[in-house]
Amino acid sequence: MEALLLDVVRLHETWMEVVFPRQLDPSAVLGKWKPETSVQTVGYYLWAILGAPLVAVAYPLLLVGFATRYYAAKLDSAVARFGVLGAVVVATLVWGSLTLLAHFQLPTEVMLGIGGASVVAVVSAGAAAGFSKTGGRFVSVLLAYPFAMTAIFLPPVVAGLLTPSISSLVLDPSYQLAVWILDTILGVGGINETLRSAFDLETFGEQWGVAGLGYVLMWVGISVPLGWFLGALVALANLIRPRPDA
Repeated sequence: MEALLLDVVRLHETWMEVVFPRQLDPSAVLGKWKPETSVQTVGYYLWAILGAPLVAVAYPLLLVGFATRYYAAKLDSAVARFGVLGAVVVATLVWGSLTLLAHFQLPTEVMLGIGGASVVAVVSAGAAAGFSKTGGRFVSVLLAYPFAMTAIFLPPVVAGLLTPSISSLVLDPSYQLAVWILDTILGVGGINETLRSAFDLETFGEQWGVAGLGYVLMWVGISVPLGWFLGALVALANLIRPRPDA
């Protein structure tokens, strides 16, 4: 409960810092800034009241940021032990073994699907590991987290596109998700109607001989902003509750 209270206080102080100086981590010499005039006092407390409901909404997201940071730190620790090249080698061994097993025990079409998924997973995992180690915090949010989400989401889609026997397990739910996104999130300003008139999810890409391209682009379109969102939540978590090594 004490940690929760500290998180909420620091989150509110972060909100106050947007307009007023020395609210979050105030100067050891000057201390926390306080209003000196009536106008400043009114503005200060109005801004504080306005931030209260925003903090109530933001705190659950902050908890997601804490959880994401925890698991990202576990992955970073593994990458630190093996190195970026080692992480790629491990991913290649895991996915390569799965592809080899599919080659001996499953039909050729299934093996090709798992092989295609393996390539996507290894490349995305390598890119995520590389950007997380070679870049700073901004590069991690901008590139590492989107590639990590791509490593999670795209392999099943690729396997479904290359393997008709399992396509219904992957593509049908993807289609239903696309319908839901268009009817809800993208229903503002007629964006959904514009997309529906311009693209057909199931046939997009066939004109260039790349069947299923619409599904791939759809999941890339989900992975990238979701990666940015989670990366931003981790950055907020580092601000509110800094790690000792942060």
